[in-house]
Amino acid sequence: MRVLLSVIYIFLLLALSCRCSDVYSRSDFPEGFTFGSATSAYQWEGAVDEDGKKPSVWDTFLHSRNLENGDIACDGYHNYKEDVKLMVETGLDAFRFSISWSRLIPNGRGPVNPKGLQFYKNFIQQLVSHGIEPHVTLHHYDLPQYLEDDYGGWINRRIIKDFTAYADVCFREFGNHVKFWTTINEANVFTIGGYNDGTSPPGRCSNCSSGNSSTETYIVGHDLLLAHASASRLYKQKYKEKQGGSVGFSLYAFEFVPYTSSSKDDEIAIQRAKDFFYGWTLGPLTFGDYPDEMKGAVGSRLPIFSEEESELVKGSSDFIGIMHYFPAFVEDIKVEPSLSRNPDFYSDMGVSLTYLRNRSDFGYDVVPWAMESVLEYIKQTYGNPPVYILENGTPMKLDLQLEQKDTRRIEYLHAYIGAVLKAVRNGSDTRGYFVWSFMDLFELIGGYELSFGLYSVNFSDPHRKRSPKLSAHWYSDFLKGKTTVFGSQGIITQLLSNFSSSSL
Repeated sequence: MRVLLSVIYIFLLLALSCRCSDVYSRSDFPEGFTFGSATSAYQWEGAVDEDGKKPSVWDTFLHSRNLENGDIACDGYHNYKEDVKLMVETGLDAFRFSISWSRLIPNGRGPVNPKGLQFYKNFIQQLVSHGIEPHVTLHHYDLPQYLEDDYGGWINRRIIKDFTAYADVCFREFGNHVKFWTTINEANVFTIGGYNDGTSPPGRCSNCSSGNSSTETYIVGHDLLLAHASASRLYKQKYKEKQGGSVGFSLYAFEFVPYTSSSKDDEIAIQRAKDFFYGWTLGPLTFGDYPDEMKGAVGSRLPIFSEEESELVKGSSDFIGIMHYFPAFVEDIKVEPSLSRNPDFYSDMGVSLTYLRNRSDFGYDVVPWAMESVLEYIKQTYGNPPVYILENGTPMKLDLQLEQKDTRRIEYLHAYIGAVLKAVRNGSDTRGYFVWSFMDLFELIGGYELSFGLYSVNFSDPHRKRSPKLSAHWYSDFLKGKTTVFGSQGIITQLLSNFSSSSL
């Protein structure tokens, strides 16, 4: 009976999911609201060992397991001028990308690589000269392998000094053109994947060949916050007055829904999940400390901020970056203490998560109310900070013919952008939205099996030919001021009639 009720509950939620703004245009958003798209260095650049670049932890992690990798990826390192041209044709305001730390500073500290430096200067200049605002992420999972080997990377506080020095190079060399910096990408899931589950670099966990899920997860989360705060302080002291930019921090944001609508335990568990997934980082950034619920559950394994560190971290983020794709059902679990079992992030949280996504055809369910709820929660709980939605999108199976007419992606994007508009009208200080991703990439989870791009990339072609999908035409029309009504036969017919041309 409980399973049946849960199924009915899911259908009710899905039925309500299309209630966001159905008809809107870009002009409905506030003046200055930014629309863009995104990639990241390891997923887009390729050129794995060219021009002085050394390995990152992603290179080591994937090669050591004989997995698909980003050695070539989209070959953006050689095709960036073509890609900027596509961005201009699409009508992007901004483009979000990351800098490969091990391309710019191959050993993570010490000499700057002149050719890596010149690549990023050329790329950024190409963007700004075409009127596209660069949004730069400093750390998108790809720590230089040298630092991992030298002292353990993010589990050692030495990383704070090296990260700050790396940020200093970026601010100094690129800051005249870059006004939006995100220090850490998806800090919460980066930490969980790399140090609790061991499913992403550096692959550490209690059940891995090395690592300790019960302690390292929280040590790394702590060091990420301190490294961010150190870089943010440096920017404010040394660069902000002259360059006028801002420094933010990003996290992966689920909307949490009770697994059983009648269960009070599940309702209580939702707040625990929010404290662990949101409060873990937003608590210190807003209030200077971790949530009480988290401190009680983790106990002495959760690092403590000194008074000076608390003041350093509090208020150190000029904006919050959000990555959101789908919601998760939360079920309360009772974890019995056991001397034979190491606790980890999930047992400390005391919940079981079931992700509300339809992966049968590699597409996510269209549930835009989840986006609206995430933005409302951040507004209500953390003082309505400036928010940029740095990633939102849906995958399809990589099939160059089938994915070209990606109407399901259009449905998803239309609904979620409508949800953002509704949240803004309800008072959320959300200032920008970036589609993930601008083109098909090497996906960090899924390799080349999944396709998120507005543009397809033929990975069998040595030149990595790009082609616009139907969603690229739809997004371009929206950015250029056309009213969007998904499901309108006229609009879809018009898009399809234009589809034979790759020009936007």
